[in-house]
Amino acid sequence: MNNDHLISTLNDLIQISRDGEEGFRTCAEDASERKAYYASMFLDRSRDCARTVQELQDLVRALGGEPATHSSVTGTLHRQWVNLKSALTGKDDESILNECERGEDAAVQAYRKALAQDLPNDVRLIVERQYQGVIANHDRVKALRDQVKARNAA
Repeated sequence: MNNDHLISTLNDLIQISRDGEEGFRTCAEDASERKAYYASMFLDRSRDCARTVQELQDLVRALGGEPATHSSVTGTLHRQWVNLKSALTGKDDESILNECERGEDAAVQAYRKALAQDLPNDVRLIVERQYQGVIANHDRVKALRDQVKARNAA
């Protein structure tokens, strides 16, 4: 893998991680009205994503590249859709968690795409560790969503 392609791959991960940071922060704001636990968990996840962004930006700089500093267009559009949908339908816990999970689905796919490439070993180790964090976030959000869904069905 050439350096430019590697930097581009890492910048894609920066953008999806920035999407996660901003998405979890949005979910925390929406959830804070009802559930302090959700808000706290979402803020923790947002901070984790921010640390991931910083680590990836440091890698890009070490490779001589210019790191992405913004979220993706897709992530921004998704958050705007979530805000519009929430305004129209209300911000119930299940809806918030569904949208959070959708964002994490995108992160899982982005990391899988990056890991399918021929990454240098040192970069692969970092990306694999971060991928495990993404999987953990996804599974945590999905489990919470399933609990809320079961409670609503009862």
